[in-house]
Amino acid sequence: MRLLDRLPRRLLLFFTVIGPGFVTAMVDNDAGGIYTYSQAGARFGYMMLWTLPPIALLLVVTQEMNARMGAVTGKGLSDLIREEFGLRTTFVVMILLVLGNFTNVVAEFAGVASALELFHISKFVSVPLAALAVWLLVVKGTYASVEKIFLGACVVYIAYIVAAVLISPDWEASALASVKPVLLLDAAYLTLLVGLVGTSIAPWMQFYLQAAVVEKGITIKDYKESRVEVIVGCIVMVVVAFFIIVACAAAIFKTGPRDIGNAAEAAKALRPFGEYAYLLFSAGLLNASLFAASILPLSTAYSVCEGLGFESGVNKRFREAPIFYWLYTGLIVLGAGVVLMPDFPLIKMILFSQVVNGVLLPVILVFMIKLVNKADLMGDWVNPRAYNVIAWVAVVVLAALTFVLTGLTIRDMYFAG
Repeated sequence: MRLLDRLPRRLLLFFTVIGPGFVTAMVDNDAGGIYTYSQAGARFGYMMLWTLPPIALLLVVTQEMNARMGAVTGKGLSDLIREEFGLRTTFVVMILLVLGNFTNVVAEFAGVASALELFHISKFVSVPLAALAVWLLVVKGTYASVEKIFLGACVVYIAYIVAAVLISPDWEASALASVKPVLLLDAAYLTLLVGLVGTSIAPWMQFYLQAAVVEKGITIKDYKESRVEVIVGCIVMVVVAFFIIVACAAAIFKTGPRDIGNAAEAAKALRPFGEYAYLLFSAGLLNASLFAASILPLSTAYSVCEGLGFESGVNKRFREAPIFYWLYTGLIVLGAGVVLMPDFPLIKMILFSQVVNGVLLPVILVFMIKLVNKADLMGDWVNPRAYNVIAWVAVVVLAALTFVLTGLTIRDMYFAG
């Protein structure tokens, strides 16, 4: 009865803190993520669904540590790295982060162009309008208004669930494949396996989540609810990935396993199964690309300004945090401009971003574990021993897989060149 009495208050607190964890996890399903999940379904059917539960666990472990550090210290991750490891280390990390994030911003605007070309809208119209929209969103908004729009964008991911249901996949086979690990000694399968993990946990996420927790004003008092929000966000992100794989398995693999070139190609393949499935998948791609095109420059601006000691935050006006807003503006203008350039080596640049992310992610994860275990920083909220074991295993697994992905990417760049 006591639990039932407390339930309304708990729910109210949960909805008060919802935002950072949910948004960070959902935006992970960006254009690159959607392509990777689509490719897994199109090339191998339901076979790779078993990878999603372990991915969810790895995501929860890393994101929970970030949110906890933000709530306990009231500081962003790059701020803490500067304080604990020095300005020189922070500067190098920031350079790599900006490089990796910029190429990801370019990829998101390429995703916007691809999604709207499905509706016969030229990229010379769609990309500048999208860039203007995401710029106005942050520059003219407050943290609360921006977060509401981001949470609204999270709801649009339901489109992928509905699209998958409309195709009538084999639910029994997909449920079985979700709990039955399959390892094939096949280069394409192993590459995609690494890619599925690599696309799910990125360096920018660690910085954005902690910065958002701080700017939202979440403290250790409301951390219990915040932790639930982080876990729910990670689970929902993986559920969306499940339905993308299932949709492409039913629509593409079933009619003939094949590689797809991009996420827009996956949407086209759904057309024979109904106009609504095609439209919903396309709308989901547009939403995901726009969503990530807003978050990635924002995450970069937060990280660099915190790390180098400049004013930052969406609640500040342009004149109060000029470096923050100019960096945000510059990333959007350059990212959108690159997509409009003829003959720009876009694919090579996106591959390059994988390499930069691959180098940076293990370093960031090690910083995180060291920071979260500092008693003078975290007090009673350091990692328990059992949690540390899980966290280090997660770091080792992620580092190993990311290095493999980086090696494969360099190989692809070499052969493509």
